[in-house]
Amino acid sequence: MPKPAKTTSTLSLPLDRILIGDSIRVLSELPAHSIDAIFADPPYNLQLNGDLHRPDNSLVDAVDDDWDKFADFAAYDKFTYEWLKQVKRVLKSDGCLWVIGSYHNIFRVGSILQNLGFWILNDIIWCKTNPMPNFRGKRFTNAHETLIWASPSKDAKPCFNYEAMKNLNDEKQMRSDWILPICSGKERLRGGDGNKVHPTQKPESLLYRVITSSTKPGDVILDPFFGSGTTGAVAKRLGRHFIGIERDKTYAKHAERRIAGIETAPSSEFLITQSKRDEPRIPFGFVLERGLLRPGDFLYDERKRHSARVKADATLAAESRSGDEVRGSIHKVGALVQGLPACNGWTFWCFDAGGKLASIDLLRQRIRAEHARREN
Repeated sequence: MPKPAKTTSTLSLPLDRILIGDSIRVLSELPAHSIDAIFADPPYNLQLNGDLHRPDNSLVDAVDDDWDKFADFAAYDKFTYEWLKQVKRVLKSDGCLWVIGSYHNIFRVGSILQNLGFWILNDIIWCKTNPMPNFRGKRFTNAHETLIWASPSKDAKPCFNYEAMKNLNDEKQMRSDWILPICSGKERLRGGDGNKVHPTQKPESLLYRVITSSTKPGDVILDPFFGSGTTGAVAKRLGRHFIGIERDKTYAKHAERRIAGIETAPSSEFLITQSKRDEPRIPFGFVLERGLLRPGDFLYDERKRHSARVKADATLAAESRSGDEVRGSIHKVGALVQGLPACNGWTFWCFDAGGKLASIDLLRQRIRAEHARREN
């Protein structure tokens, strides 16, 4: 799909509002290529037959609303095709779509999504720590739901805040299995009668990961099946704009009240840890040009097993494992002295900083900080 030359200004969008109406119709009225990200929690088409009771014969508050009922699979597929087609139209070329579902519908949604040209980036398994038991005892307990994360095309470059997700996960790569509880307790919206406002309210922890991972502060996130407003609540909390579409006025009223009670933190708190790949490239020569190291200085690995002399042309000279002198970049020489095929010289080599060894990467970060100050 060719990328549009320009995207619509956010000034023309109904930001931070809930639009009442049919999702397909409202989507069709929004400007093309105007939305950064979409989170969709569509009807699951659960196909429930009859009431479900617990062992004590009490009735389970299951999803039996009219909005989740379709005549057959063909009707559901037609509905899915129409809303996904509009989603693709309104997404920016480098935007992304998240759609959540269960075994009842997610495979049909995924097939239609691919037929429309979306490119699947990941499927995320939301493992529920407290799922509803299987009361009939005839199947496995359904303890997970699936999220599909996709871009509008194979060539798109959607936002992914890798370092932020790693930070959320104790400095380990965030995996595609998310172990989170279902919505319960004080977070669950209830009406005056004490009953759930919405039967499929998603937990804020789930949307926190979705929004933090794939959007930037100030981005616009659209939810075409807004329901109880979890997307809007978390978007506001994280300094993003939202647009909600909801045909049920009662759901919309509760969502508005919920979002109005959310306080947005200061904008400085929304800064996302920059990916190392996005940081400006700093050649080792810049370190010499600024006098942070000088020709003739020695570099060492952190245990002082290897050493190398800095040359005026930003190369290093060292003794290889075979005893021969080798010269080359900080990366090449770092690999040769270890007998490895590759090496990140910035993290391998250290310099003498007043009697203590310090990574030369600290010098690179100092230069990057200087660049950032000049740009600001």
